[in-house]
Amino acid sequence: MNDLTAKPDVRPANPNFSSGPCAKRPGWSLDKLSDAPLGRSHRAKPGKAKLAEAIDLTRKVLRVPDDYRIGIVPASDTGAVEMALWSMLGARGVDMLAWESFGSGWVTDVIKQLKLDNARVLEAPYGELPDLSAVDFSNDVVFTWNGTTSGVRVPNGDWIPGDRQGLTICDATSAAFAQDLPFDKLDVVTFSWQKVLGGEAAHGVLILSPRAVERLESYSPSWPLPKIFRLTKGGKLIEGIFKGETINTPSMLCVEDYIDALKWAEGLGGLTGLRARADANLKVIGDWVEKTGWIDFLAADPATRSNTSVCLKVSDPGIQALGGEEQAAFAKAIVGVLDAEGVAYDIGAYRDAPSGLRIWTGATVEADDLKALTAWLDWAFHAEKAKLPQAA
Repeated sequence: MNDLTAKPDVRPANPNFSSGPCAKRPGWSLDKLSDAPLGRSHRAKPGKAKLAEAIDLTRKVLRVPDDYRIGIVPASDTGAVEMALWSMLGARGVDMLAWESFGSGWVTDVIKQLKLDNARVLEAPYGELPDLSAVDFSNDVVFTWNGTTSGVRVPNGDWIPGDRQGLTICDATSAAFAQDLPFDKLDVVTFSWQKVLGGEAAHGVLILSPRAVERLESYSPSWPLPKIFRLTKGGKLIEGIFKGETINTPSMLCVEDYIDALKWAEGLGGLTGLRARADANLKVIGDWVEKTGWIDFLAADPATRSNTSVCLKVSDPGIQALGGEEQAAFAKAIVGVLDAEGVAYDIGAYRDAPSGLRIWTGATVEADDLKALTAWLDWAFHAEKAKLPQAA
């Protein structure tokens, strides 16, 4: 067996590279959650205290302004985004930005479900951003900060004016805790703690600026709102939601897990430490791509490359010469063989995205594991290419 097809000697210590739910923090164990008030009501004093602690730590680590509300809501990031869309849109026109599947999903909701006829859609293909200079901020604006399924993020918040008339509604689920979010430019921010902090699924976080609260208290949409979406009562914000009085029953085990992750983040230096780990992880992949001839980033512009959900395409000329279905099958073969070897789980491209690989590089992933993974990726590529009928 030649060097190209010899299995590497070093394996990732943690093979979990899924883009959600993501790898648990280093050193995590179930024993760390022993303080969870299991079997108690979330409305009892211990439950309320834990939910309030989670909100307070979120504010501290993410550097959320004091006058912004933070609420824990049901149904993960999707639930948080839907609450914002259904509760706030319709007061004025809306610009919908989409360059990957989740952004496209919000377009579908606004156009086909809410049926807003004053919605304008600005789209770009996978790997690119729409023309941000074309956004009309007299409208509300809905966008993802980091396109989880394309690996493309907005480079910063400079394109958002401070004196905008509409609201900015930002799905930040794979950006929060890894990228700088300029809250003065964002009126609604949503995320799920199952991403960068590696928390458990099913809970979302909704962050509202004073401008967003003003919209909620001054505008009632023309469509009915399910109870699970209602943020106001009698024209006033339900303040309890933002103090730990959740709309529905949360898992106190998941809340404890989130608190554990936030305390770990504090120990790293908060957002600065989390971002540094993600940036270093992206560099591991970037250095490997630069010296490797068969792989490339889906995001062509380095300024827009995600430091969490890194999306890659097989650029080898021999594979590129294959048909689309054959290219997709080749990428899936790489994913499959690494899964079978137990060195990388869940690294296939998202089902709606171009074929390729998607590797999570958020703060809970260790750089050494990524370095080990790159050697296995090279091995899998050459091993699978050697199986093709006309392999060189």
